[in-house]
Amino acid sequence: MNNKTSSRFIPLDTFRGITILLMLLVNNMAIDVITPYYLKHAPWGKGITIADLVMPWFLMIVGISIPFSLSSSKEKGISSKEYNLRAIKRTIKLFLIGCFLTSSIYKQPYFGMEVLQLIGLDYLIGVIFCPFSITYRVLTTIILLMTHWSIIKFIPIPGVGSGIFTEDKNIIRYIDITYLQRFHINGIISVIPTSGLVIIGSIIGTILMRKEAKKNILIIFSIGALLTISGWLWNLDIPFNKAYWTSSYILYTSGLGIILLGVLQLLIEVIGWKKWTFPFIVLGRNAILAYILPILFKVYILNEWKWRMSNGSILSLREAILHFLINKLGLTVGGWSFTIFYILGFWLFFLYLYLRTMFIKI
Repeated sequence: MNNKTSSRFIPLDTFRGITILLMLLVNNMAIDVITPYYLKHAPWGKGITIADLVMPWFLMIVGISIPFSLSSSKEKGISSKEYNLRAIKRTIKLFLIGCFLTSSIYKQPYFGMEVLQLIGLDYLIGVIFCPFSITYRVLTTIILLMTHWSIIKFIPIPGVGSGIFTEDKNIIRYIDITYLQRFHINGIISVIPTSGLVIIGSIIGTILMRKEAKKNILIIFSIGALLTISGWLWNLDIPFNKAYWTSSYILYTSGLGIILLGVLQLLIEVIGWKKWTFPFIVLGRNAILAYILPILFKVYILNEWKWRMSNGSILSLREAILHFLINKLGLTVGGWSFTIFYILGFWLFFLYLYLRTMFIKI
């Protein structure tokens, strides 16, 4: 736990908070039939929705934060060896917490690749490559994305052929099911493109640390536009796909995120509009906790605690609250009220932590 505030890059904290808010919204829509399509993950081959931006933006933010963290550690006299050791420990913690979280959801022991596990491994790779030059990192990212693309395009599925990329037939799915699933590491191939995403973030972080806001914004917008266009063009060959982290999806989502970050820097650092960022910063300063706690609260309290209704039936606490809200407010308003109150409740909790300068670090 860190009880001290420090000089922060407000646009990044705001971007992180916006991403966390979107995550909470996407993860906690109460009723599927009233959930707008853009808050659901896009079906296979149907492009990208807002829901599909959350995870890549979170990974990119992890990468952007690394140069700031590395610079801060050097100012404190922390050696590269010690910093790398801390990064390894953090990766292990993220992986184990991710396994606990997934085990809680599945209600059985689970050791494998999910959100926090992927973040932990990608973070470590980002730390390893961050000290290298921007040119070296750009080339590394290109190699990683081209490698993943080549696996999909040129490695044949036995009995089917190469270049097949459908929901039920693609080489990555085949490798996962045939070789990796037995070791509970299916999905580990995704580390190849997603580590490229984190390295892209580290490049942006290095640029932002130059402290030349107006010049940086032009560079940021240019990079964002280049990646967005490149991703869209690559989509014509290999479509956007979150499940398998296609290279087109990596470039397109990171490009959009970088453009948004540029807009935030323009508004906050150049124009000077800062007060509106506070609600997002409250979430952004405890980002990992804001991911973990709502899931655990839902698993162990909302879904497990029981409530006896007036007619004698017994519902989970979540179902009972929804039943009450829908009866009083109707399906749409009641469903949205549940989601809004849930998010607001956690925001107030993180506001309390923020005001107490309690920032939980993994």
